[in-house]
Amino acid sequence: MTLEAPDLSGSTAFITGTTRGIGKRIALALADQGCNVVSTGKTSEEGDYGEDRDLEGSIEQTAREVRERGAESLPIQLDVRDPEAVQAAADRAIDRFGTVDIVINNASAIQLATVEDLPPNRFDLLTEVNVRGTYLVSRAFIDHLKGLDEAWILTNAPPVTVDRSPGSGPYLWSKLGMSFITLSLAGELRGHDIGCNTFWPVTAIDTRATRHFGLGTEDDWRTPEVVSDAVLQILRHDPAEFTGESLYDEDVLRAAGVTDFSGYNLTPGDPAPTSAQMIDPDYSRPE
Repeated sequence: MTLEAPDLSGSTAFITGTTRGIGKRIALALADQGCNVVSTGKTSEEGDYGEDRDLEGSIEQTAREVRERGAESLPIQLDVRDPEAVQAAADRAIDRFGTVDIVINNASAIQLATVEDLPPNRFDLLTEVNVRGTYLVSRAFIDHLKGLDEAWILTNAPPVTVDRSPGSGPYLWSKLGMSFITLSLAGELRGHDIGCNTFWPVTAIDTRATRHFGLGTEDDWRTPEVVSDAVLQILRHDPAEFTGESLYDEDVLRAAGVTDFSGYNLTPGDPAPTSAQMIDPDYSRPE
């Protein structure tokens, strides 16, 4: 079925982690609806960035593809752990576009390891990129968002449903921290017409990280479009009313009328809900 999409003409989204994967797909999906995009991430075509040179995708490439869709885009290389860099990026985005009414925390570090096996510096990386980054980026825009008629802070993070995750505790703890920050903002900003929600895929998604860490096979994955389509559906709501929600992509799309998810699958069949079960071992799809 063809989903009804929001008209985002005149809107501007500041999205972290747009060089590839889910972040890039969200950027392009929003651009298709007329939304300007501030494309941020680590990988840039300017200068020498070592191993990043070998990675497919860059903030500039995503910006070019946004412009090909008729929207405007500003690429900004950004380390979300650096408060001065984050504030400077936010100020630059606002100066360029006048308003930024959609903030999407997508950038994340991932390493699935036990507490014993994960080195301290990798623990710090997970915490700083995921939790601190979400805190810094959201905080940098709060005052600006308060002055708008309506706005969004959305975060790619799971529902807070568990108190342990043997085998991936440090990573999942950092992702739950992203959710905790975002959902806390829903309460703190209530009355300002700012919708603060999280979104999370039910299945694993075909991204570089999924392939790099060997998280299943193509039979287990869906394309990033399943997430970007869900984000578009979230943006159809009134942010004053639709806030403080932890949302699975499938639930959002079912509510929009989707009954057949096969178009998002990489291979025939129905991928297991492995991503949802990472944070809720008892998760099962509704009958």
